[in-house]
Amino acid sequence: MSVRHALFAWLTSLSGKRRVSLPEDENVTAVDRQMMERALTLAQEAADRGEVPVGAVVYRDDVVLAEASNNRESSGDPTGHAEIVALREAGLKNGGWRLQDCSVAVTLEPCPMCAGAMVNARVGRLIYGAADPKGGACESLYEITCDPRLNHRLETIGGVMEERCGALLRTFFKERRALKKAARSKIQEQTS
Repeated sequence: MSVRHALFAWLTSLSGKRRVSLPEDENVTAVDRQMMERALTLAQEAADRGEVPVGAVVYRDDVVLAEASNNRESSGDPTGHAEIVALREAGLKNGGWRLQDCSVAVTLEPCPMCAGAMVNARVGRLIYGAADPKGGACESLYEITCDPRLNHRLETIGGVMEERCGALLRTFFKERRALKKAARSKIQEQTS
Protein backbone atom coordinates (compact mmCIF):
# COMPACT_ATOMS: atom_id res chain seq x y z
CA MET A 1 0.00 0.00 0.00
CA SER A 2 1.41 3.40 -0.98
CA VAL A 3 1.81 6.20 1.54
CA ARG A 4 -0.95 8.16 -0.24
CA HIS A 5 -3.36 5.24 -0.01
CA ALA A 6 -2.45 4.60 3.64
CA LEU A 7 -3.07 8.26 4.48
CA PHE A 8 -6.36 8.17 2.59
CA ALA A 9 -7.45 5.01 4.45
CA TRP A 10 -6.63 6.67 7.77
CA LEU A 11 -8.60 9.83 6.86
CA THR A 12 -11.57 7.73 5.78
CA SER A 13 -11.60 5.83 9.06
CA LEU A 14 -11.87 9.03 11.12
CA SER A 15 -15.49 9.78 10.28
CA GLY A 16 -16.80 6.70 8.51
CA LYS A 17 -17.39 8.78 5.39
CA ARG A 18 -14.83 9.62 2.76
CA ARG A 19 -13.33 13.04 3.25
CA VAL A 20 -11.40 13.35 0.04
CA SER A 21 -10.66 10.60 -2.39
CA LEU A 22 -7.88 10.08 -4.82
CA PRO A 23 -9.02 11.09 -8.32
CA GLU A 24 -8.36 7.60 -9.69
CA ASP A 25 -10.50 6.06 -6.94
CA GLU A 26 -12.91 3.36 -8.08
CA ASN A 27 -15.78 5.39 -6.58
CA VAL A 28 -15.44 7.98 -9.36
CA THR A 29 -17.67 6.58 -12.08
CA ALA A 30 -17.99 7.34 -15.77
CA VAL A 31 -21.23 9.16 -14.91
CA ASP A 32 -19.38 11.29 -12.34
CA ARG A 33 -16.84 12.26 -14.99
CA GLN A 34 -19.61 13.01 -17.49
CA MET A 35 -21.29 15.27 -14.93
CA MET A 36 -18.01 17.02 -14.20
CA GLU A 37 -17.61 17.63 -17.94
CA ARG A 38 -21.05 19.28 -17.88
CA ALA A 39 -20.04 21.34 -14.82
CA LEU A 40 -16.92 22.50 -16.68
CA THR A 41 -19.07 23.62 -19.63
CA LEU A 42 -21.31 25.57 -17.24
CA ALA A 43 -18.24 27.11 -15.59
CA GLN A 44 -16.94 28.27 -18.97
CA GLU A 45 -20.34 29.81 -19.74
CA ALA A 46 -20.14 31.67 -16.42
CA ALA A 47 -16.68 32.99 -17.29
CA ASP A 48 -17.98 34.18 -20.65
CA ARG A 49 -20.62 36.22 -18.76
CA GLY A 50 -18.03 37.70 -16.39
CA GLU A 51 -18.96 35.45 -13.47
CA VAL A 52 -16.43 33.46 -11.46
CA PRO A 53 -16.25 30.20 -13.46
CA VAL A 54 -17.89 27.60 -11.25
CA GLY A 55 -20.43 25.08 -12.49
CA ALA A 56 -22.49 22.53 -10.55
CA VAL A 57 -24.69 19.60 -11.55
CA VAL A 58 -27.09 17.73 -9.23
CA TYR A 59 -27.82 14.24 -10.49
CA ARG A 60 -29.38 10.95 -9.49
CA ASP A 61 -27.78 7.97 -11.19
CA ASP A 62 -27.31 9.34 -14.73
CA VAL A 63 -30.26 11.75 -14.68
CA VAL A 64 -29.57 15.47 -14.24
CA LEU A 65 -32.00 17.05 -11.77
CA ALA A 66 -30.50 20.54 -11.96
CA GLU A 67 -27.47 22.41 -13.13
CA ALA A 68 -26.22 25.94 -12.67
CA SER A 69 -23.26 28.25 -12.77
CA ASN A 70 -22.36 31.20 -10.59
CA ASN A 71 -24.69 34.16 -11.11
CA ARG A 72 -23.83 36.56 -8.27
CA GLU A 73 -22.76 39.39 -10.57
CA SER A 74 -25.77 39.21 -12.89
CA SER A 75 -28.37 38.54 -10.18
CA GLY A 76 -26.91 40.69 -7.41
CA ASP A 77 -27.64 37.75 -5.11
CA PRO A 78 -24.83 37.06 -2.62
CA THR A 79 -25.97 33.43 -2.46
CA GLY A 80 -25.78 33.04 -6.25
CA HIS A 81 -23.18 30.29 -6.09
CA ALA A 82 -23.57 27.48 -8.62
CA GLU A 83 -24.17 24.89 -5.89
CA ILE A 84 -26.91 26.88 -4.14
CA VAL A 85 -28.74 27.67 -7.37
CA ALA A 86 -28.57 24.02 -8.49
CA LEU A 87 -29.66 22.68 -5.07
CA ARG A 88 -32.71 24.98 -5.05
CA GLU A 89 -33.76 23.82 -8.51
CA ALA A 90 -33.11 20.17 -7.64
CA GLY A 91 -35.29 20.43 -4.54
CA LEU A 92 -38.13 21.84 -6.62
CA LYS A 93 -37.81 19.13 -9.30
CA ASN A 94 -37.43 16.46 -6.63
CA GLY A 95 -40.61 17.54 -4.87
CA GLY A 96 -38.76 18.02 -1.61
CA TRP A 97 -35.54 19.27 -0.06
CA ARG A 98 -34.06 15.87 0.84
CA LEU A 99 -31.53 14.89 -1.83
CA GLN A 100 -29.97 11.90 -0.07
CA ASP A 101 -29.86 9.76 -3.19
CA CYS A 102 -28.28 12.51 -5.30
CA SER A 103 -24.74 13.50 -6.16
CA VAL A 104 -23.34 16.94 -6.86
CA ALA A 105 -20.46 17.55 -9.26
CA VAL A 106 -18.87 20.99 -8.90
CA THR A 107 -15.74 22.43 -10.43
CA LEU A 108 -14.43 24.10 -7.25
CA GLU A 109 -14.32 22.89 -3.66
CA PRO A 110 -17.47 24.31 -2.03
CA CYS A 111 -17.32 27.24 0.38
CA PRO A 112 -18.83 27.02 3.90
CA MET A 113 -22.24 28.23 2.69
CA CYS A 114 -22.43 25.68 -0.12
CA ALA A 115 -21.00 22.80 1.91
CA GLY A 116 -23.51 23.58 4.66
CA ALA A 117 -26.36 23.64 2.15
CA MET A 118 -25.33 20.19 0.91
CA VAL A 119 -25.32 18.85 4.46
CA ASN A 120 -28.75 20.41 5.09
CA ALA A 121 -30.10 18.98 1.82
CA ARG A 122 -28.80 15.53 2.86
CA VAL A 123 -26.89 15.18 -0.43
CA GLY A 124 -25.42 11.69 -0.74
CA ARG A 125 -22.18 12.43 -2.59
CA LEU A 126 -20.05 15.38 -3.60
CA ILE A 127 -17.56 15.26 -6.46
CA TYR A 128 -15.41 18.37 -6.85
CA GLY A 129 -12.54 19.42 -9.07
CA ALA A 130 -10.10 22.07 -7.86
CA ALA A 131 -9.31 22.62 -4.20
CA ASP A 132 -9.92 26.13 -2.81
CA PRO A 133 -7.14 26.98 -0.35
CA LYS A 134 -8.75 30.35 0.46
CA GLY A 135 -12.34 29.27 1.03
CA GLY A 136 -12.76 25.51 0.66
CA ALA A 137 -14.97 23.91 3.28
CA CYS A 138 -14.59 20.21 2.42
CA GLU A 139 -10.85 19.78 2.95
CA SER A 140 -8.82 22.95 2.53
CA LEU A 141 -9.99 25.12 5.44
CA TYR A 142 -12.87 23.17 6.95
CA GLU A 143 -14.37 19.70 6.64
CA ILE A 144 -18.06 20.56 6.85
CA THR A 145 -19.22 17.73 4.59
CA CYS A 146 -17.63 15.13 6.87
CA ASP A 147 -17.87 16.81 10.28
CA PRO A 148 -19.08 14.13 12.74
CA ARG A 149 -20.72 16.81 14.91
CA LEU A 150 -23.30 17.51 12.21
CA ASN A 151 -26.42 15.42 11.65
CA HIS A 152 -25.42 14.37 8.13
CA ARG A 153 -22.17 13.59 6.36
CA LEU A 154 -21.70 12.95 2.69
CA GLU A 155 -19.16 11.07 0.68
CA THR A 156 -16.74 13.69 -0.62
CA ILE A 157 -14.40 13.03 -3.49
CA GLY A 158 -12.02 15.79 -4.54
CA GLY A 159 -9.51 16.26 -7.32
CA VAL A 160 -11.70 15.00 -10.15
CA MET A 161 -10.48 16.71 -13.35
CA GLU A 162 -8.62 19.02 -11.00
CA GLU A 163 -6.16 20.41 -13.55
CA ARG A 164 -8.86 21.46 -16.02
CA CYS A 165 -11.03 22.97 -13.28
CA GLY A 166 -8.09 24.87 -11.80
CA ALA A 167 -6.84 26.06 -15.19
CA LEU A 168 -10.24 27.60 -15.97
CA LEU A 169 -10.16 29.56 -12.71
CA ARG A 170 -6.51 30.63 -13.11
CA THR A 171 -7.14 31.88 -16.65
CA PHE A 172 -10.25 33.81 -15.57
CA PHE A 173 -8.50 35.60 -12.71
CA LYS A 174 -5.38 36.28 -14.77
CA GLU A 175 -7.54 37.96 -17.42
CA ARG A 176 -9.43 39.95 -14.75
CA ARG A 177 -6.16 41.21 -13.24
CA ALA A 178 -4.90 42.23 -16.71
CA LEU A 179 -8.13 44.15 -17.40
CA LYS A 180 -7.89 45.97 -14.07
CA LYS A 181 -4.25 46.84 -14.71
CA ALA A 182 -5.08 48.17 -18.19
CA ALA A 183 -7.95 50.26 -16.76
CA ARG A 184 -5.65 51.74 -14.09
CA SER A 185 -3.04 52.56 -16.71
CA LYS A 186 -5.63 54.26 -18.90
CA ILE A 187 -6.86 56.37 -15.96
CA GLN A 188 -3.27 57.37 -15.12
CA GLU A 189 -2.65 58.38 -18.74
CA GLN A 190 -5.81 60.50 -18.81
CA THR A 191 -4.94 62.29 -15.56
CA SER A 192 -1.33 63.00 -16.54
